[in-house]
Amino acid sequence: MLGHKEVWDSCLRIIRDNINEESYKAFFEKVTPLRLEGNMLTLQSPSQFICDYIEEHYIDLLRKTLRKELGADAKLQYSIVVAGEATRPVQSNSEPIPRNKPVLLSTTGSNTRIKGFNPFVMPGLPNLEIDPQLNPKYAFENYIEGACNKLARNAGLSIAQNPGVTSFNPLFINGSTGLGKTHLAQAIGLEVKKLHPDKVVLYVNANKFKEQYTSAVQKNETNNFLHFYQMVDVLILDDVHDFAGQTKTQDTFFLIFDQLHRSKKQIILTSDKSPVDIEGLEPRILSRFKWGLVAELSVPDYETRLAIYRHKVQKDGIDIDDSIIEYLADKVSSNVREFEGVLNRLLAEATFNRKSISMEMVVNVVNKNIKNTQKEFTVDSIYKTVCDYFKIPSDDAQSKTRKREIVQARQIAMHFSKSMTKTSLASIGAQIGGKNHATVVHACKTVNNLMETDRNFFEMVNNIEKKLRSN
Repeated sequence: MLGHKEVWDSCLRIIRDNINEESYKAFFEKVTPLRLEGNMLTLQSPSQFICDYIEEHYIDLLRKTLRKELGADAKLQYSIVVAGEATRPVQSNSEPIPRNKPVLLSTTGSNTRIKGFNPFVMPGLPNLEIDPQLNPKYAFENYIEGACNKLARNAGLSIAQNPGVTSFNPLFINGSTGLGKTHLAQAIGLEVKKLHPDKVVLYVNANKFKEQYTSAVQKNETNNFLHFYQMVDVLILDDVHDFAGQTKTQDTFFLIFDQLHRSKKQIILTSDKSPVDIEGLEPRILSRFKWGLVAELSVPDYETRLAIYRHKVQKDGIDIDDSIIEYLADKVSSNVREFEGVLNRLLAEATFNRKSISMEMVVNVVNKNIKNTQKEFTVDSIYKTVCDYFKIPSDDAQSKTRKREIVQARQIAMHFSKSMTKTSLASIGAQIGGKNHATVVHACKTVNNLMETDRNFFEMVNNIEKKLRSN
């Protein structure tokens, strides 16, 4: 007659062969056999949540393994250990746990009880009520669409309709500082809450996540931390590149990511770099970032900047002439955050001096705060300058024609876009003639080879560069 340890070890060998290693370690390794009475096996668990999770996701597998070892009448019960003291045994069943109600262990003073573990408690609401940490001003209504963000924005709207169900899971949004990554990510969360009020949405910055994890480790609540995040329906993690070099944090996030993805929960990530350019993250994590959609936010072109700035001024109720907005859209070109800084300086100067915002005031502020910074180039501005140099209409340049001068203009524009911007090769190709990554690589090689072998071509490219830097 086998004992309780031998029976459970036999079950674990079968279970381990049928689930992934991360889930096995996170759940089944935490459970130990307590006793075997007839055909009733009692398991000891450190958390009610672990029992509930096993019941919801692995009850069929567990039932089959137990029947194999103990016969058709095999039964199972759990003994939940709280601070070293076992609670009343809980009979196993196949009913799933209530949705969005993680029941985890917590210790308060000398009294230990089961309650919700929630690092995002909303004041005045029950402990299990999660504050999504979303800023209402970051709604889609305030997010202006342009060529620089169209793909990411439309993917976000699609996700909001059916979170976790689309092929955009995870959605990885990357781009330089101030281009609207946080705004877009939170806009998706706000839209999900509007369309699906029952969904648990949570926004968290990577640094905040690290702080919470460190605190959970210090308080011996790592399992509770892990299980809390695995119950979220839409997880928005901002600045994920900040996980670089944080091995333990990455391990925990990996478990959370895998469980959410398997459960068809939506994951939205932002970073200032594309997955292939992030250093210090484990390859297994980087590979998962590319499972869904990687969408880059590029620097907005003039028309998009103008629309963004007009919307911003109108929304804030600022009295400013449209010609001034047009001037700012031309001069403040790197990102929206820089524009907001200039606008704040203008408002302060106008208020303190009791003057209206004039063009003279704007020019002075821009000269002091913008012109000393390094010029920011965009794929769109580079392409337009190159087309102007060759006297090629923009519409002709975007066509599928193979005319020599148009092909050469595209190649030169791709060459400068690669060297003067941080835009990915795929995005450069998409913006210049709808080409792919390989076409951009070939174009850059062609331009470099011609510059080394053709003196006239070398001088032409130099002249175009001077024109770009003088604009």
